Formats: sequence, structure tokens, C-alpha cells
Amino acid sequence: MASVDWGVIAACVVLAYLAGSIPFGLIFTKAKGHGDIRALGSGNIGATNVLRTGDKKLAVATLLCDIVKGLIPVLIARQFGPVAAAAAAVAAPLGHIFPLWLGFKGGKGVATGAGVLLAYLWPAALAALATWIIVAFVFRYSSLAALVAAASAPLYAWAFADTRLAPLVVLFITLVVIWRHGDNIARLRRGEESKIRLTRRRA
Repeated sequence: MASVDWGVIAACVVLAYLAGSIPFGLIFTKAKGHGDIRALGSGNIGATNVLRTGDKKLAVATLLCDIVKGLIPVLIARQFGPVAAAAAAVAAPLGHIFPLWLGFKGGKGVATGAGVLLAYLWPAALAALATWIIVAFVFRYSSLAALVAAASAPLYAWAFADTRLAPLVVLFITLVVIWRHGDNIARLRRGEESKIRLTRRRA
């Protein structure tokens, strides 16, 4: 069995965490004059809350950048073996959820987790994405779609992975994402969760 270079593992963790902690939603909305996204809607820095500004292009840009900041660190870490890839896969979503720059108060890790999964185990990522799209289209709740996609991701990982480590990594990410959706789960149960809107509300 090949030895593990813990210095390389640590570097991959730091890179993934720092990349994951870049608050693109906050940066983009401030740059476009929408103010602090944390003062709007759910207070989240992710694409769904950015969409509440009515700027669909900005929401798409946030979504893509949040995916990429999970994708790239894992692609880099994969060059150093499965342990490095697994470490980066865990660190990137944690960076988004607990960003150093925002007092460790960030987003919910869905898009960044999707980017991680795409780099780490792309067949499972595509299956989870399809699940998200179907649930979001049918029910119009982004949080519900994220929860169902996250809950199904470990099953997809188990189906597609060729190592025992991958499903465990995906399960960890899933549990963190579900934990971060605690408030959304409560609102869904009360019937108070906001639905996805593709147009700006009229004043």
C-alpha cells in the first residue's frame, strides 16, 4: 500500500477550504449595487437567494462559480491520490458553509457540494442533478429539491463508486447539507417555505 503524504493532504485541504470560502453571491450582488445579500430573503449567500434580487444572470453566475469552487480543488487533489481527493471533497463545502472571511457564517453548501461531487464521482453527480431538477420542477421548492438530491447522493455514490471511501465522503457532505437546511425543513413542514420564482415581484 502506498504511503500517504500528509503534507500534500494538508495542502489540498487548505486549497479546497479557501476556494470554497469565496462568497461569490455576496461579491456579485454588492458589485451590482444590490447591497448585502445577507440582508435579503433567507440571508443566504447562495444562488437561490441571489435570485430574489430579480437578477437572473447574477444568480446563474453565482451558481456556476459556487459549483466551480468545489470542482477545481477536487480535480487538483485527485492528482495526488484518493485520500487527497476525499480530503478536498470534504473541505470545499465546509469552506462555503463556514467561510473565514464572513465569521464562519456562510451558505448551505449545495452548489459547492454539487461541484465536488461532479469532480469526485461524476455519474453520481449527474444522477443527483437530475433528481434536483425533477423535484424543483414539480414542487418549486429549491430547498426541498436540494434535500432530496442530497439524501439520494450517497445511494448514487454507492451504486457508481469503485471504492469504499467515496460513499462515506458523499454521506458526510449529505449530512452537513441536511443539517444546514434545518430552518428550511421547519418552514416546509409549516407550509411557509418560499417557492422558486423566475420573475421579479411587482411592487
